[in-house]
Amino acid sequence: MVIRFLNIKEINMTISNITRKVEKLGSAWEEFKSVNDRRLEEVEKKGSADVLTINQLNKISDVIDSQKSRIDQLETAFKRPATAGGFEGLSYKSSVNNETAIEHKEAFVNYVRKGVEADLAFLEKKALSVGSDADGGFLVTPQMSKTISKYVFETSPMRKLASVATVSTDSLEIIEDSDEAGASWSSAEAASVSDSTTPDINKIIITAHELVAQPKATQKLIDDSSIDVEAWLTEKLTEVFSRKENAAFIGGTGSGQPKGILAYAAGTSAGQIEQIDSGSDGAVTADSLINLFYSLKDEYATNATFLMNRATAQAVRLLKDSTTDQYIWQPSLQAGSPDTLMGVPVQACADMPAPASDALAIAVGDFRRAYQIVDRAGIRILRDPYTEKPFVKFYTTKRVGGSVINFDAVKLLKLAV
Repeated sequence: MVIRFLNIKEINMTISNITRKVEKLGSAWEEFKSVNDRRLEEVEKKGSADVLTINQLNKISDVIDSQKSRIDQLETAFKRPATAGGFEGLSYKSSVNNETAIEHKEAFVNYVRKGVEADLAFLEKKALSVGSDADGGFLVTPQMSKTISKYVFETSPMRKLASVATVSTDSLEIIEDSDEAGASWSSAEAASVSDSTTPDINKIIITAHELVAQPKATQKLIDDSSIDVEAWLTEKLTEVFSRKENAAFIGGTGSGQPKGILAYAAGTSAGQIEQIDSGSDGAVTADSLINLFYSLKDEYATNATFLMNRATAQAVRLLKDSTTDQYIWQPSLQAGSPDTLMGVPVQACADMPAPASDALAIAVGDFRRAYQIVDRAGIRILRDPYTEKPFVKFYTTKRVGGSVINFDAVKLLKLAV
């Protein structure tokens, strides 16, 4: 992963590239539908599709995925702030107090390169933060922390969809109403009114668990003045933090890590997520997707998003509504817009299971109301030149938690066995 900002010339080229790739995506989709229609005719007439037809269909599907992935990358780069020279790394131009930011950067780089702690400890004490906690280490610079958070967000499907809160403690407490309070109309001013039913109140505590990364480099490499060690660390930390978080928000156990949406028991009671059976062994069907979506209450369906991985999306592209004979999948043919399934946005997520018997392959819901992510403010780093010579290791910690907070707002599709 390379953290990179575009210059003005590159931005103009990016807009042109996005337009061309959207046009290619539209052409590929039309070709895909034509070939798939041929496949369906072959199955109807001969009981199976020709191998050449299936191979052609798979190739076109790969082209669609490739074009869509590239469009997403270009759009992400396009949204980043422009710089005059295409500078790769971190920029402090937007800091409120530029002098303090530069001073902090210099102290941080001295600590990373040489292990000098005094200046960094002084600055943190000056900022009324604790210079060294029980585990040791120092806070990374605010700009570095902001940059890591930004790029982790860009690569995290769940962070784009869920609610995110930053706290200064190790946990967030949320009060959950498991039911609505009762209400009724009164026919007259003096008429008696029955007592409202009282909703059940539950308290959910979301713990921010410690996520650890240890990038390492030789002292010789760190001493090289031509290398921006802060940008290097940012890139390494962003990659590992993003990968670990994404996996935990989907399948995390909740023990020492966030609890993912797939980790809850099946059911409709409190603390359970309803699972809709696909009715077909290891396969997604159009009818099961329709049943899945309509299992959501209207209040959640309005802002719902489908969540699935690439292999599942390829299978879903083949499906038609049995009543209208229309494809239920529609790729995005407009920059900035998502692919849709039955008109509902689709978010790709590599950590969702691939289609297989008993797999929870697709989730749908209003994830902003269903899932809460909690970030503990600050990322800490501890320089360790001793345990793995000649390498210097940077023991870096970030605290993050996650939990479902509204079990009615999300549903899962379970592929039949």
